[in-house]
Amino acid sequence: MSCLCSEERGSTATLVAVGALALAGAAGLVVDEGLLYKANNQLQAAVDAAALAGSLELPYDPDLSQNRVRQAAEKSLVQNYGEASIKSLTLGTEVRSVCVEGKATVKLTFATVLGVGDKEIDCTACAGYNNLEIVFVIDNTGSMSGTPITKVRQAATNMVNLVMPNTGAPSTKIGLVPFRGKVRVPANVDGKAAGCRNADGTVNTTNSSSCTSIPYIKALTTDKAAITTAINSMTATGTASGTVISEGIKWGRHVLTPEAPYTEGGDAKKYRKVMILLTDGDNEDGKCGGQYGDTSDPNNYWYNAYYGMNVKTCHCEDGGCLNTAMLSEAQLAKDAGIEIFTIRFGTSDSTDVNLMKTVASSKPGTNDHYYDAPSSSDIDDMFKKIGRQLGLRLIK
Repeated sequence: MSCLCSEERGSTATLVAVGALALAGAAGLVVDEGLLYKANNQLQAAVDAAALAGSLELPYDPDLSQNRVRQAAEKSLVQNYGEASIKSLTLGTEVRSVCVEGKATVKLTFATVLGVGDKEIDCTACAGYNNLEIVFVIDNTGSMSGTPITKVRQAATNMVNLVMPNTGAPSTKIGLVPFRGKVRVPANVDGKAAGCRNADGTVNTTNSSSCTSIPYIKALTTDKAAITTAINSMTATGTASGTVISEGIKWGRHVLTPEAPYTEGGDAKKYRKVMILLTDGDNEDGKCGGQYGDTSDPNNYWYNAYYGMNVKTCHCEDGGCLNTAMLSEAQLAKDAGIEIFTIRFGTSDSTDVNLMKTVASSKPGTNDHYYDAPSSSDIDDMFKKIGRQLGLRLIK
């Protein structure tokens, strides 16, 4: 009996030892699974950040040939996960984007006891331009003619090429609102004949040549060739009608929102709606002195959107009607979910600079949506800087 009991005790001890080892192994695997879960989350966050960092360089490196996108992505990845490296970096196939696949090796604690080696993990993220609706609101007054408007055409076309790659189905729409002292609307838009509009929406009939010198508004479109043709139609020449920035902003809002008169705009929950406003001057109707002051009556400024409806008390002095209308229209656009970037070209006084800063949708305490282009050679870079902000978006 004593021998039998001894054997039973030995068997029991062996079973206990085996069971303890199994429990320890199971517990170890749970710990290692926790390590893998944590590492996956950390790597995904790091790869997301790397894709976003890379997308910031797409305006300067749209085909990855300059290595700026890769360098930015690699730097960000290592900063956020020191042991990670890039497994692959490619352009997206549907929209202008960069896709980053990162990898890292996780050193397991207990699984190695069971003969399981360290584990390699990988994560992927893409960032870039998708679901955008952009309208260019561009000053076409005579002071923009020549080199300035040429540079604007080039910069706007570069942005079109950036956000509308030739491959894949476009998910971005772009429109154009050229303005002077009024805007020119095509037929079959607002139930009226083609032509220029007054501030109250009526047809401006003051002077036909001051209207035909302004290109038509171009509705939002995914047709790259069509929007490029519209951009290249801007020459900033012909009979003048002053500068009424509020009309450009107003019709930019009309183009971006889905309600009439333009209905091409999509749901604000799906699309990021962006207005890019560029002007080289302040509101001008000849009544605020300076280089373009004109005290004679009538004069070319009588052709603008206010004189056209027989309103002769809305002028360009500081705090005057035209400046007030500009701020009011900007607020209506913001209330409609539109993000406004402003580019101030040339030089101006502090009042007009502050107006453009107020119109911009900058974060509180910043001017991150306001850009200053002192010379025409700076215009393209301002568009690229705006492009960086538009591409800072994870898409999958």
